[in-house]
Amino acid sequence: MTVSSLAFFPRLLDAASPGPIDDAPAAERYRLATDQIRHAERFGIGRAWVAQHHFRAAEGGLPAPFVFLAHVAAATSEIRLGTGVVTLPLEDPVRVAEDAVVADLLSGGRIDLGLGSGGTPSSFIPFGQDVAAKAAVFDEKLGVLIDALAGREIGGGNTLYPDASSTRSRLADRIWQATFSAGGGARAGGHGHGLLLSRTQPRPADAPGATLAELQHPIIDRYLDTLPAGVAPRITASRTVFVADDRADARRFAEAGLRRAAEGFRRSGQLIPGDTLDELIAATDTHLGTPEEVAASLATDTTLGRATEVAFQVHSVDAPHDHVLRSIELFATEVAPALGWAARDRSLEPFGRLGKETP
Repeated sequence: MTVSSLAFFPRLLDAASPGPIDDAPAAERYRLATDQIRHAERFGIGRAWVAQHHFRAAEGGLPAPFVFLAHVAAATSEIRLGTGVVTLPLEDPVRVAEDAVVADLLSGGRIDLGLGSGGTPSSFIPFGQDVAAKAAVFDEKLGVLIDALAGREIGGGNTLYPDASSTRSRLADRIWQATFSAGGGARAGGHGHGLLLSRTQPRPADAPGATLAELQHPIIDRYLDTLPAGVAPRITASRTVFVADDRADARRFAEAGLRRAAEGFRRSGQLIPGDTLDELIAATDTHLGTPEEVAASLATDTTLGRATEVAFQVHSVDAPHDHVLRSIELFATEVAPALGWAARDRSLEPFGRLGKETP
């Protein structure tokens, strides 16, 4: 399997440390994120993902992703736009379907619908939901959402309008699921959905030194095992990547951001070993430095050889906006080509060393 595309996550949508962008008012954060997505499009990046987070600015600050993506769609022309993710247990699935299909029509069929079960327990309370029941609620609401997007009756003789099955390509065929577990991979595969893999994830107590690839290969295995015959796999692997012209700059920006991120992870109960910058870089699965250093670091990640898309994001490196723009440029023009990508027609071709099957 080869990776055929690149995607970008704007950094304001992270559940990590506050920094220059996170300290800005909401309107400014949305403007800067829009600028970053437009910059990514100019350099041939194929998709931009945005995450939904309720209530807390430091956790992302975007409660209404479809509103934002409709705005971004008007400011761009080709880049695909995805939710990575909508927290489905906190939403009305019919309203999610309605918002998604309208945004898809306004964007010219560029919306991808990524879904997740949620990761911030306190956010469930204002919505009257029990976080302990989120898996069951997710499954129930997913069924309603799938029926709505397929044009089936969803109660009272009603079907979705606008009809999602009449868009340029069926929105129901562009659903993705995010998960940390092999069981979640099996669920996504069983539905024929895309699989969204996180940039980092908690290590189990019995394997605190496990690599991210060691945790994610079993998820991919279960996903591929359950994918219906004839359905092409869609696997997006998100990674924290910050590319700079100078290694010292990269480390300087990372110092504050990764320390705040590590403390946040620790407060949530995750084990983040070590306290030196190099230990924090390793513990948070961060790839940073010059283009040559980042290319070498990514080349060791065997998960990426099984992905159909790599999504890079600056989180949790605490870099100013202009350095984020430069990181996007360096990744697209130096890191990706060094790994075998070739830009053509504003898209990126499969790359070599990371595009090999994992033994």
